[in-house]
Amino acid sequence: MNIWLASALALMVGGLGPALWIGARGEPIDRLVGLDLAAALCTLCLLLLAQGFGQSSYLIAPLVLAMLSFAGTLVFTRLLGRGV
Repeated sequence: MNIWLASALALMVGGLGPALWIGARGEPIDRLVGLDLAAALCTLCLLLLAQGFGQSSYLIAPLVLAMLSFAGTLVFTRLLGRGV
């Protein structure tokens, strides 16, 4: 196991738990923040895994996830602004 894979494991274990907890509890705005945090951490974990395995083809998934999570945040923010 190299440092890239160890870093990805540390982020998954230590970072995703609180992000998912925030995303499951609280007000809708708090849940949106938890969702954004989880998406950012997943993107970073996937980038670290791609570097750790040395496969440049694995970089497609985190790049797509980053774009989709940004678009999803905009959609959820618009829905929350309407009071739905």
